[in-house]
Amino acid sequence: MRTRPRRPGRWVAVGVVIVMAAGAAAAWRTGVFSPAASSGTGQQGAPPPATSAVVREDLAATTPVSATLGYAGTYPVSGHGGGTLTWLPSPGQVITQGQVLYKTDNESPVVLLYGSVPDWRDLAEGMTGQDVSQLNHDLVQLGYASSSDIAPLGWAYYSWATALAVQKLEEHLGVSSPSGRLALGQVVFEPEALRVSEVTGHLGGAANGPVLAATSDRHVVTISLDVSAQSQVKAGDTVSVTLPNGATTPGVVSAVGTVATTTQGQNGSSTTIPVQVKLTDPQAAGTLDQAPVTVYVTTRSARNVLTVPVTALLAQSSGGYDVEVVGPGNARSYVPVTAGLFDDNSGMVQVTGALTPGERVVVAAS
Repeated sequence: MRTRPRRPGRWVAVGVVIVMAAGAAAAWRTGVFSPAASSGTGQQGAPPPATSAVVREDLAATTPVSATLGYAGTYPVSGHGGGTLTWLPSPGQVITQGQVLYKTDNESPVVLLYGSVPDWRDLAEGMTGQDVSQLNHDLVQLGYASSSDIAPLGWAYYSWATALAVQKLEEHLGVSSPSGRLALGQVVFEPEALRVSEVTGHLGGAANGPVLAATSDRHVVTISLDVSAQSQVKAGDTVSVTLPNGATTPGVVSAVGTVATTTQGQNGSSTTIPVQVKLTDPQAAGTLDQAPVTVYVTTRSARNVLTVPVTALLAQSSGGYDVEVVGPGNARSYVPVTAGLFDDNSGMVQVTGALTPGERVVVAAS
């Protein structure tokens, strides 16, 4: 029996892969490729073809979008106590609760404490308020007071226990004459740890007015997403982030903005919404700031579907696809399939047809 020659359709699959890599999935459906041949056996003495298994898995279609990796939050730090700046931190330095932000005059420290209410007055024994409450909680967290001493007298009350804890804090920071009270400008309340992004004051300058510009120490990826894609993204979605060095790290959409912004460019106007992504592994970004990255956003997904490599598809002149299945003894048969979701990242495609997981299909040789 005369064996059937290798069909030229395999080269069609190679060309299709190139088209798909450019994001032009529609070209697969043009129906201009040569038709599939009939089933048969492999050529006598021919080397075995490159094959891949049919698998059942979850599949996702992703879209790459440009984004910026930086640090979350903006926190300007201004001095309120007067005096002269005698010590300042360095850009990039991270300052946490209970640590010194800057110093004035005779090395008098200005300390960072956590709280949503800014420092706006002197604090001393007998005073009450939300600022006192956050001060008491900070002192307990730092170990200078115990909740058993503070709570009975009231968290929002500046008691003798508060004064004693403040005195311990001052002693730890090297204050020469700890008083147990806090003058305006002696502490700075901010919601979280600060990363110094810019030193706006200068040594020998006045401690009134802007001293530091800071962010949080949490990396965040910010996407300016076209409003047309807004419905495809929601908080909690998983994404993949490609860093400037080519490394890839996972992330999660943490916030999707609702206020659109329109900007003018060389190619006309664009309307976008801000989308923020939190890295699953914060250490993956190192100390990068304002770095360009690419985020792969999942736009569609399919669960528990049959998949084959994109290079296994053979275009039919009728507009459909075949895959070439290799059986025992290198026997070949062509099985019609319907292509579904394409995953450009993995190079896999969802297929529907008379296929079974574990079967081997011919793929274009790399």
